[in-house]
Amino acid sequence: MSGYYAIARAPRYGLSHAKIPHSLLAFETDEIDREGLAEVDLMIEAGRIGAVAPAGAGFAGSDAPVLALGGVIVLPLFVDAHTHLDKGHIWPRAANPDGTFAGALRTVTADRLAHWSAQDVAARMEFGLRCAYAHGTRAIRTHIDSVGPQTAISWPVFAATRERWRGRIELQGAPLFTIDFALDEAHMRVVEAMVEAYGSGLFGAVTYMVPRLQEKLDALFLLAARKGYDLDFHVDETADPAAVSLGMIAQAALDHRFAGRILVGHCCSLARQGEEAAKRTIDLVARAGLDVVSLPMCNLYLQDRRDAGTPRWRGVTALHELKAAGVNSMIASDNTRDSFYPFGDLDMMEVWREGARILHLDHPAEPWAPALFTAPAKAMGLAAGGLAIGAPADLILTRARSFTELFARPQHDRTVLRAGAPCEAALPSYAELDRLEGLVP
Repeated sequence: MSGYYAIARAPRYGLSHAKIPHSLLAFETDEIDREGLAEVDLMIEAGRIGAVAPAGAGFAGSDAPVLALGGVIVLPLFVDAHTHLDKGHIWPRAANPDGTFAGALRTVTADRLAHWSAQDVAARMEFGLRCAYAHGTRAIRTHIDSVGPQTAISWPVFAATRERWRGRIELQGAPLFTIDFALDEAHMRVVEAMVEAYGSGLFGAVTYMVPRLQEKLDALFLLAARKGYDLDFHVDETADPAAVSLGMIAQAALDHRFAGRILVGHCCSLARQGEEAAKRTIDLVARAGLDVVSLPMCNLYLQDRRDAGTPRWRGVTALHELKAAGVNSMIASDNTRDSFYPFGDLDMMEVWREGARILHLDHPAEPWAPALFTAPAKAMGLAAGGLAIGAPADLILTRARSFTELFARPQHDRTVLRAGAPCEAALPSYAELDRLEGLVP
């Protein structure tokens, strides 16, 4: 942004006429336009938001340099609550043969067995985090495939990566295995040991309709309660309306009086169920206090894929209805350039743009802004995620003056500020991955 790099070297400077989604403000203002954007002046002091005033009134009598933003949208840094850093960027050697969910499972399993050494996983995790950092993300939760020998390979890599990125991106890791393993004592001992040694106070699994599902859920709830862990589930990632593990998770949370947070992802089948059945489940989810994350890009890609025909639905859950019921609702990146989704770059601005189209997160758009900032921060137990006086000046300066401008272009020319200073991190070249086995395109 013209003029910014010069003034950012000052210990104190102003940003005038910044438009911020009202739902992301931790302070009150009357300067709100018809789109729900509050136009304010911000004073940046020693890397923090020092003061806020109505637009045009914030710097009277100050000799601090000021950058006039001209009414562009300014955002906090993103929070991405559902990713798969350990799978990322394997597409050149693990392309999904037919674009289906089953094809993705088979292909990822084969690639994991053949290639996922500690060096391979670490390099791909690092690449993904560099992308997210350049795009303006401050926190990520990733799922870690925790099956067989891979469990002992990936968890130490994750822990080392978390330490290396501390202070730049806050990382959380949740184990990923199918709920069938919940009663396998040998498997659970290994995963529990890895999570205890290297994890983030999280446990979870992929849930779907299998025999003894209730018993398996109970086992995970009891383990999480005993350890003081939060829970994170992949839930009903299918078009089959008979998949109702979401309601079973909510009921289990109530039955166990579970005190931790529970994040449930996907929940695709909820949108395929009848109105009354869906409403009963949504009410149960709200009473149980579950958080819900929709993964619009990956679900659109995988769900309802037909051998020779056009998909008939968008693959996403009933997010509007969940939010209306008071459920903490959000969207996230999910998979990136792997067998489940061949695209993406851990760019939450892309997730927001595409989510607005896929899920109709507009009319109005502003109430959905928390879905990428404060809602995932709450689900992850982080600081609020909005803009507050005294908070670090971790900001994204866009070129857009309205939501239609924000969503019409990729915002590739955004300016990311971390502690008030411009982030000069560049996106890594894909050629850097060529040194890993099988990833030369």
